[in-house]
Parts: sequence; structure tokens; C-alpha cells
Amino acid sequence: MKRLANNSGIALLMTLTIVTLLVVTTLELHRRARSALLASDTEKNRFTLEQIAASGIHAGMALLIRDKEDGDIDSVQEDWANKEKLDELLLDLPFEHGLPDVTITDELGKIQVNSLVKFPDSRQFNEVQRNMWEHFLNLAISPLDRTEDTEPTAIINSIKDWLDAGDDDATTGLSGAESDYYMDLEEAYPAKNGPLTHLGEFTMIKGISQEFFDGVGGVPGIGKYMTVFGVSITPDNRFTYKGTININTADHPVIAAILPVEDEFLAQAIYEYREEMSDEKFIHDLSGKTWYQNAPGCSEVDIDPGLIMNKSDLFKITSTASLLDMTMSISAIVQRVRIEKTGQWYCKILSWQEN
Repeated sequence: MKRLANNSGIALLMTLTIVTLLVVTTLELHRRARSALLASDTEKNRFTLEQIAASGIHAGMALLIRDKEDGDIDSVQEDWANKEKLDELLLDLPFEHGLPDVTITDELGKIQVNSLVKFPDSRQFNEVQRNMWEHFLNLAISPLDRTEDTEPTAIINSIKDWLDAGDDDATTGLSGAESDYYMDLEEAYPAKNGPLTHLGEFTMIKGISQEFFDGVGGVPGIGKYMTVFGVSITPDNRFTYKGTININTADHPVIAAILPVEDEFLAQAIYEYREEMSDEKFIHDLSGKTWYQNAPGCSEVDIDPGLIMNKSDLFKITSTASLLDMTMSISAIVQRVRIEKTGQWYCKILSWQEN
């Protein structure tokens, strides 16, 4: 009887063990199936988000093409710069899960970093740009925050040495920096000795910290007002950067920088003049190159004509899509290009970045 009882106990123990293993196995299979299902749903939602955001980019490009066909002047008064107009256009997109949030900004309303030197030779300063840079940095950097490496002239010289092709020559002034400086850093790297291709390179330059570039405490850094785009082709088929800024779209700090030093306080008047409305219509014409002289107090102001223009074909479109608790943002730099044979315009994508 004892042997029978022992056998019964062993059988029960084995049965419990098998049942436990089956339960654990079933739970694990269920967990894996659920994880696979969730992963599938996540991937499906991500794909949907990507399509919604990408459609926002293409809708923005369509608006920019229509704008070009309507006229050659580009300003903050146009539909592409009007959030309400953009939202109306997006209502036509056939998405049942929500619409993207789209913004369009003019890249040529910013300071073109690469125009600080004269390309393609890239050995000398573009003096008009250097003067504007000095004015901009004097406004951006408080005298109390300046050090030997971060005062305006030092930063300008370092940017010039980063861009120019003269790595074997002496540094610009007493405060520039060529490859020998960067190769002595703990994380060594050589100077670029050519145009910047991405704004992220900016913080690699001597004197430009991440905080100064990005901003802190809600105050924008200088990166908000910079672009690496703006290349053009010379008659002999070489590249250059003119650096002319669209005064019709430039932000307040950029307007202040292109004004003569003694007139920088008038930047706000020019900024507000562009957007003045009556009965929901803009009342000022921005088609002339000296319209800014019509702004209050600006009749005697004379901006260097080598610094400004009133049109652009280079824009940044940002499209953000949301679905459940997921968000995806796509930013694209696009250039309006005309097809010579047909005369039609299209948007060429120069940069595409998903966040």
C-alpha cells in the first residue's frame, strides 16, 4: 500500500509539473503573440503616421508651386506663410486618422553661413557678410558673456578658417582656428575647410557652444537664424553663395543685423510694417527693394543692396502627424525649380529628415 501511495504521489507531482509547464508555456506563447500583435500595431501606426506626415510635405510643395505661378515676390503676406490657409488646404487630404500640422518657412530669410567667405576660391572674406555677422553677433552676445574665444571677432575668424581652403596658411587674425587647433582637442577632428553641409557642424567650430547655438531657457540660439543652403552656380559653372537675405520674410534679429548699426532699433518697425492689416487684408506693398523705407521712421534708412532681396525659391516644410500616443515629424528643405522645356515649376527635395 505504501508503494501504491508513493506511486500515486509521484504521479500527482508529475501531473502538477506537466500542468505547470503547460500553463507557463501557454502564457509565454500568449505573451509572445500579444507582443507580436502590439509590434504589428505599432508598425502599422508608424507607417500611417509616416504617410500622413509625408502628405503634409507634398501639400506644402503644391502650395509653393501655386504661389510661384501667381507671382515672383515671396513674403509673409502669402498663403504659404499663413497657417489658416495651410490648414484649409490640408482639409482636402483623405485621411480618416487625422491631419498633419504643417508650417513653411523661407530658408533665404536666414543668414547663409557659407556666404561668409567668397566661394569657389574660399580664401577671402565676403566683406559685406562679415560686417553683417559682426553686427548680428554684437546684438546676440552680451558683453558680460564674452571671453577670448566667444567675442564676435574671434567667432567670425574661426568660422572663416573652418570654411576656407587655406588650412596650411596662418589662422585668421589672432583668434581663428585651423586643423592644428582641433586636432589637439580631447576628441580630435580636422577643420572642414569647405562649406557646411549640415547646421550640426556649427557647434564643432571654436567658440560656438551647443547652448549658444540651440538657446537656453526659452531664448532662441543663433541656429534658428542660420541656414547652410543657398548655393548658386556662377556663369563659369562653379558654385558660390551670394548670401542675400529675403527682407520680406527675415525674422526680427536678422532684420536688425542687416540694418546699419545706428538704425538697428528700427527693426521692429519694419517687422510690423510687413504684417499690418486692415479688414483682414495686408495694406503694404512689399514688391519693391526699398519698401522698408516706408515703415515708420525709416525714410532715411539705407540697407546695403548686396545684403537683401525680395524673393526666394528655397523653403523648409515641417509636417507633424499624431495618432493615439504616437507622433512623427518630417522636415524637408525644398527648392522650386523651373523646367526649361515646359516652363513648369516643381519642388526639388534637398533634405528629408524624420524625427
